[in-house]
Amino acid sequence: MRLLRVGMIGCGAIGHGHAGKLADLDTVRVVGLCDLVRERAEHVNHTCFGSRAELFTSWRKLIDDCSLDVVCISLPPFAHSGELEYAARKGVNIFIEKPIALTTRRARSMVNAVRRAKVKCQVGFMYRFGAAVEKTKDLLDSRAAGKPGLMTARFFCNSLHSQWWRDKTRSGGQVVEQVIHVFDMTRHLLGEPDHVYCETGNVFHRNVPSYTVEDVSGTVVRFKNGAVAVVGATNGAIPGKWTGDWRLVAKNATVEFTDPNNAVIHHTETDTPTTTTIASEKDFYAAEMKDLLSVIGTKREPRVPITEGAKTLELVLAVAKSAELGRPVKIGGRKSR
Repeated sequence: MRLLRVGMIGCGAIGHGHAGKLADLDTVRVVGLCDLVRERAEHVNHTCFGSRAELFTSWRKLIDDCSLDVVCISLPPFAHSGELEYAARKGVNIFIEKPIALTTRRARSMVNAVRRAKVKCQVGFMYRFGAAVEKTKDLLDSRAAGKPGLMTARFFCNSLHSQWWRDKTRSGGQVVEQVIHVFDMTRHLLGEPDHVYCETGNVFHRNVPSYTVEDVSGTVVRFKNGAVAVVGATNGAIPGKWTGDWRLVAKNATVEFTDPNNAVIHHTETDTPTTTTIASEKDFYAAEMKDLLSVIGTKREPRVPITEGAKTLELVLAVAKSAELGRPVKIGGRKSR
């Protein structure tokens, strides 16, 4: 079977992580790397690909010169400048990191480009590929878990991150750039949201120059099926530790997640509940990439198509807007009163 030719746009920390996963696959050949800072591309090329890939500082030249089957886009949200649309027009399949944009208008442009070109596009919501998440989703889809009613979740960290991340005009803020993974989980497990209400603040970083993103947030999401999610996040917790977990309550099951791979499912359909423990070390970063590669040349869509990336972006942008306005915001419509 022919090896799929892959190019990479963005060779920072996230791009380097994806490069490591691609290097382990025997179905692809990474032929080109692009980064505005050539030294970053050189480092990834040396550490992951034995310096065999061609290096670029222009993403357009990478796409034009390398006869790609797939391009992996790992750019900060502010840095997107038409590379997805250009790749789609060239018939190149796409993996793109979240958030796909900072506005719904930009996201719609991306969705339309993928649809017109009929290429495959996977968005990097890797939590969906966790073993515990997959099991819970199966229980919900089969209705064995019953109707979902409540989800509580948290995202805790403590880091200054990159300079661009601290600038809300470039990152969108912690909710939009980081906690989006947790909000995607609420959509994935509970359904489509109706409206949101959020409070945010900068409690811990007021004296840090150019730090304009929120470092505490609390959000309530009401879903169209009546379910409710409560999401708390902070960038002021334990230094060096990243905590993301959630609890889900459905009519016949309560699920306590430690992370996407590990959870205890309490089966509550009787007066004597039983439990199922999901304990896995599944590499969900590798799984999301393999899923995209598996649908190329088929009629199937990847498990997290570009439309899902746009819908979750719409949710977190509504959360951010609610915090700005100080009142609930309707998803996809007027602000609720």
